[in-house]
Amino acid sequence: MIPAVIYARVSSKDQEREGYSIPAQLKLLREYAQSRDFNVAKEFVDVETAKMTGRKQFGEMLRFLHQNRDCRVILVEKTDRLYRNFRDCVTLEDMEVEVHLAKEGQVISKDSKSQAKLMHGIQVVMARNYIENLREEVRKGMREKAEQGVYPSRPPIGYRNNKLERSIEIDPERAPIACRMFELYATGKHSLATLRKAISAEFGIRPAKWYLDRILKNPFYVGSFYWDGKLYHGTQLPLISRELFDEVQAVLLGRNRPKGHKYHFAFSGLLTCAYDDCAVTAEIKKGKYTYYHCTGYRGKCALPYLREEELGNRLGDSERH
Repeated sequence: MIPAVIYARVSSKDQEREGYSIPAQLKLLREYAQSRDFNVAKEFVDVETAKMTGRKQFGEMLRFLHQNRDCRVILVEKTDRLYRNFRDCVTLEDMEVEVHLAKEGQVISKDSKSQAKLMHGIQVVMARNYIENLREEVRKGMREKAEQGVYPSRPPIGYRNNKLERSIEIDPERAPIACRMFELYATGKHSLATLRKAISAEFGIRPAKWYLDRILKNPFYVGSFYWDGKLYHGTQLPLISRELFDEVQAVLLGRNRPKGHKYHFAFSGLLTCAYDDCAVTAEIKKGKYTYYHCTGYRGKCALPYLREEELGNRLGDSERH
């Protein structure tokens, strides 16, 4: 018997929950394999929505085929279940696999006639168009949901999705954590690093500094949210007062930061990183040299460390030009 793999895919989580698409595909493909004397070596199933490449099981299937050169047959329901873009098609062609499209009654391989390859190419284009259209419809649905005041994604810490009512509600277990973040930082006595330690000591979690920065700037906690670059008034209940939120924003902007630093830095609070829009901070090296660098709140940054003298010269040159 000829070894083969089965690949099945659904394009949304809803299809998976409805429970018909994946079982139906597998039943069809198993029967197809049995009727044509294929020995199914492995089955791969993906349940995804994004158009971008990177389907986990699709990638696993490619690795399996690469490692098992005796298996060169893929059994799939139809074209749009296998391909999401031209890269997928080219990848399989380069691997010289034989694709059986059970529902379409086609077999595509390097030895297929030009007419069959032409028709297959047209179907690949149509599959891509279907996925692009689906993506547009999903984005449209999310935008309409946002305009109705309902956040179209997973809410931040302190809130949770109510799947039964299709709404967002306050999470009684995690809401105190979010509130405490705002309360502590509003005092002006904490940096993001010390806030992280305080939250860790009090609640046993250790959020990253970039995550704290994002939480403290998020208007979701006072009843609004950003979606696709636009600010919407949400239907979710505010978790903190507008006054507390504004106090935190003032601290973040540096208006209420603790005083009494040992050193005075000439450009402190004036610069923003060009790579990730974080603040640029300064520190003393070897007790006498002042260096400026990105705070790195959003992760590792490519901005190099700059001596204060060099930075001053660069800023002076930019002003002259």
